[in-house]
Amino acid sequence: MNGKRNDGRILIYSHDTMGLGHLRRCRAIAHWLVERFKHVSVLILSGSPIIGSFDFRARVDFVRIPGVIKLRSGEYTSLNLHLDIEQTLRMRGSIIRHTAEMFEPDLFIVDKEPMGLRGEVLETLEFLKPRGTRLVLGLRDVLDEPRLLEPEWQRKNVLPALRDLYDEIWVYGLPQICDPLEGVSLPIRVRQKMVYTGYLHREVPTHGAPPRLPEIANRPYLLVTTGGGGDGEALIEWVLRAYEHDPLLPYPALLVLGPFMQPERQAEFMDRAARLKRVDAITFHNHLESLVARAAGVVAMGGYNTFCEVLSLDKRALIVPRTEPRLEQYIRISRAAKLGLVSMLADDGRYDPAVMASALRLLPRQNRPSEIVVPGLLEGLDNVGRLVAPWIEQSVAAEQPHSLPRSA
Repeated sequence: MNGKRNDGRILIYSHDTMGLGHLRRCRAIAHWLVERFKHVSVLILSGSPIIGSFDFRARVDFVRIPGVIKLRSGEYTSLNLHLDIEQTLRMRGSIIRHTAEMFEPDLFIVDKEPMGLRGEVLETLEFLKPRGTRLVLGLRDVLDEPRLLEPEWQRKNVLPALRDLYDEIWVYGLPQICDPLEGVSLPIRVRQKMVYTGYLHREVPTHGAPPRLPEIANRPYLLVTTGGGGDGEALIEWVLRAYEHDPLLPYPALLVLGPFMQPERQAEFMDRAARLKRVDAITFHNHLESLVARAAGVVAMGGYNTFCEVLSLDKRALIVPRTEPRLEQYIRISRAAKLGLVSMLADDGRYDPAVMASALRLLPRQNRPSEIVVPGLLEGLDNVGRLVAPWIEQSVAAEQPHSLPRSA
């Protein structure tokens, strides 16, 4: 496809309605690939409205496609443009296709949604397949409970793309913790495309200017993070109640509310935090890994990226997984808690401050993740590098691929 070039090109698609999870996962992969392969460029296609708030390494760039947002009804609408959703989706699909045509990727990695949002990457997959591009579906460790995932994929008519278009399915996790397609009826030829990479290791960024950190980060503190924050109000409410109830908890707390939390709730939480001597609050930080690294412990909801950071930076963590609208976080964290990697507190809807305070007092005494041996746990980025190597120019391949655990 690109025999006259001496560089490698990787295109990554992330549908990104709201939230930070997909974008942060794709960015971590992109940064690792340009570090590993010195003549590779990575281009990220994303609908995230705040992608410009993040910094990117040399040879990583992004194309921002028009944003959409999912309504409570489950339908999508345009985020900023006064266009109906069908117009917006046609525009997104056209940008994706034309970007792929001009960029000529050696690999096209699609994050989580096999067909893209409402099928918007199908045309691009069909365009790239005969041109020799390696087509990869990247899945986090858990998608949803099987009874909901299978009918969703049937409705979206995903199977033909998995069977006929995709060359590989990478699972960024381990089968002994989660099989994202557990209970889903798939032909054996699709199952044989699955490769478990392990979880994606995270590090504190060393490139660029050092991040500005809140003053509280100069002493031991508890980091309370909600990810994007769109569904994190309950966690912040519960932690604030605990500190209002018991001001002598082991560590002061830094609350990172998330950029997608409702502004009026942000304002309320900031006001309550300001009244507490040992609680600080910010809305967003683009170097969250730095905050995790400095923290004495982490309280979070259990999204994929936060889980990877807790494991990678070896932090004691109390996780309160959400159970709506998906059980994804609960499935991940309940299985990790059984292994002893984290502790879990179920959201009972009552948010009793004494219950949270008791859990926070136990946090300093629990094991660190490194004290639990799970072979291959954090080898995801290394294994992604091995999977990529054969499909880019030989001059940029650092090493030949090693065998990886495949699905049964």
